[in-house]
Amino acid sequence: MKGGGITGGAGASSVTPFMLQNLTKSLSESAERGERGVRSGRRGKEARVLEREREREREREREWREREREEREREEREREERERERVRVQQARSGAERERRDGVVVCKERAGGVQWKYVSKDGRVGEKAMQVMHAKQHRDPVAELVTFVKSYIVPEGYPESVAPSYTPYMQWRAVQYFFGGAMSVFTTRSLLHALGVSRGHSASSSVAINWAIKDGAGRIGKMIFARHGKKFDVDLKQLRFKGAMLMQLGAGVELATMVVPHFFLPLACAANVAKNVAAVTSSSTRAPIYKAFARRENIGDVTAKGECISNIADLMGTGLGIFTSKKNPSLIATFCVLSCGYMISSFNEVKSVRLATLNRARFGVVVQSFLETGQIPSVEDANRRESVLTLPWQEKPLELGSRVAQAFSNPREFLNTQEQFQKENYLVTYRPNKRRAYVVIKESATSDDVVRATFQVIFTSRLRIV
Repeated sequence: MKGGGITGGAGASSVTPFMLQNLTKSLSESAERGERGVRSGRRGKEARVLEREREREREREREWREREREEREREEREREERERERVRVQQARSGAERERRDGVVVCKERAGGVQWKYVSKDGRVGEKAMQVMHAKQHRDPVAELVTFVKSYIVPEGYPESVAPSYTPYMQWRAVQYFFGGAMSVFTTRSLLHALGVSRGHSASSSVAINWAIKDGAGRIGKMIFARHGKKFDVDLKQLRFKGAMLMQLGAGVELATMVVPHFFLPLACAANVAKNVAAVTSSSTRAPIYKAFARRENIGDVTAKGECISNIADLMGTGLGIFTSKKNPSLIATFCVLSCGYMISSFNEVKSVRLATLNRARFGVVVQSFLETGQIPSVEDANRRESVLTLPWQEKPLELGSRVAQAFSNPREFLNTQEQFQKENYLVTYRPNKRRAYVVIKESATSDDVVRATFQVIFTSRLRIV
């Protein structure tokens, strides 16, 4: 050791105080850093633990609030269920009371613009087991009157079944005919006066009034018959031919007034009713026939030309009548000849029409042909084989679209049939006492359902409906 230094052997290093000081300082700093790291880690761990604790607290709070909300919802549902149950019990009690008082509602139907319901009466059998009544009890008499009037003056399904312009057009048309009808009384009186029928004021007025009554009776008959207007779109050939027969019947009654002039008013009224009904039939079936002729959406042109031809023929016939009347021929012979010619031409007129739609008669032809030959006839063949004359006393073995009261005699029969056809949009039944099958169409039925129901009846029973 020399001069306070530390000397080692060969290769040994010497340590100075400065180095010791630096080493001590470094160790101290390392220790401090380690201590700070430990403290920082401890604080971070504590913070994480605290954060997890807070998160668990928030989760418990959310769960508590969720349970509280579910509890409130459960209590609310229970209250609503108790209220519904109370209402159901009350309705059941009132319904049971109503059933004991009024009977059990078997079914409801809509016919003629009026809704009906069928009520089963306890202790009754047969035809009286099911009572028919309006679906709405205690209806306002004014509403009943409006419904009755609407069944005569508006189409079935109005206003959905017509265009929006239909209502104003018919309103103004009614006003026009009102003034025209009033004016016709005065014009008729003037014409009769000019023809020399009046020998005095009272006679002229009496004749004019009788003439107006005759025309009024015809208009009333026209309105009553117009209620069955929906049939004009189905069996138009049959109705048009029957209208021609009515026209000749009216003409014959008019000619009879010359034989019994003291019965002029009743005979003239009856004749005018028949001729007006025939006129309604002719005018109502004209448009569908012209529509069947139009191939290029030219129904207006077809109608105009058809009316022109009719007017020309009418003028020529009028000229022939004037010329023939001057010869004073036999009235009965002339009527028979002209009437036969009229009916023959009317029959061939309707037979010449070819309609591509199905009605009861044409559908019967199609089904019968399919059952007999296995083939579907053409439109030409079906129209050619269609019968245009059905006599009133002919049996109708199938009633399509019948009322519930017609098809079923008691509620049990209706319920049994309804169970058998629960997947169909129609009901089919057969009443042996009337020897007729009935098809009741449900509200949701389509055209395919109607065709299937009719085919099913014909196929199963081999009924002939043509």
